[in-house]
Amino acid sequence: MVTKHLITHLRHVDIAMPDFDRQLEFYRGPWGLTEVADDSGVHFLAAEGSPENYIMRLRRDNAKRLDLVAFGAASPSDIDELATQLTSGGVRIVHEPRTLDTPGGGYGLRFFDCDGRVIEVSAEVRTRAHRKVEARESIPVRLSHFVVNSPTPEATVAWYIRHLGFRLTDTMALPHMGEFMWFLRCNEWHHSFAVSRGPHVSFHHASFQMRGIDEYMRGTGRMLRGGVEKVWGPGRHKAGDNTFSYFLDPVGNTVEYTTELELVDEDTWHPTVFDASDEDVSDQWGTANPMNELVASRQFNDPDPGLFIAPPI
Repeated sequence: MVTKHLITHLRHVDIAMPDFDRQLEFYRGPWGLTEVADDSGVHFLAAEGSPENYIMRLRRDNAKRLDLVAFGAASPSDIDELATQLTSGGVRIVHEPRTLDTPGGGYGLRFFDCDGRVIEVSAEVRTRAHRKVEARESIPVRLSHFVVNSPTPEATVAWYIRHLGFRLTDTMALPHMGEFMWFLRCNEWHHSFAVSRGPHVSFHHASFQMRGIDEYMRGTGRMLRGGVEKVWGPGRHKAGDNTFSYFLDPVGNTVEYTTELELVDEDTWHPTVFDASDEDVSDQWGTANPMNELVASRQFNDPDPGLFIAPPI
């Protein structure tokens, strides 16, 4: 069990898909990411405002899958400590701590979570020369958070708390089904990771932070004018107090533009269970389309065929 907070932040989300060309064009075109490297069908995309070498990796594959989710740690010694704790806790290791050969390098390890996703944790990754995103420039500043579906979410949440030291920030619930979404943090942001109750293990959504409200709305408008399918929004959640506009990428993954995610005080924060049947909880502004079973089902996504199978790269 983790005895100190070894995870510092979310680094990147890596996905694979057969309809690769359309997917790549979407993310480096209208979605607003910058391609920084490519190697044999694997493309690395950065956010202009982020020091991370890349925040999304796209890989050509015959199957649509989540390759891995990557988090940061403060030092190589923390990576080694985490590896020891994971091994003693019975976690399946994909590869032991070693020098990484992806953009930015660094020192890291990979392992499977309890649902079969591959998780990477790394330290000493070189930073990227980034820049200030200007006013009215409606491109992502950074990767905000990542959410997964699990048919056994209570066990998944417990696993991330026990093995990776995440803290529970808030929970969403409905009167007829009980708790269904858990927001987890690894730093002062309200959540960097979340788990949603779903019919199968899958990618729920990846969220990209914009510079401010105006840039968020301009980006939302660009998606709408471009005919990108909207799932939900624009609006403002109560848990996390962040704005939201959810869209489907070309292969059916939900991606979000957001801004103003809440910062919490680790010493004084107490988790709240929010009743999602309260319209103000789902959308404080009242501008989004209503959350219903159809909207929720769009975020269930396809069952992930890559569970407990390490990606080739």
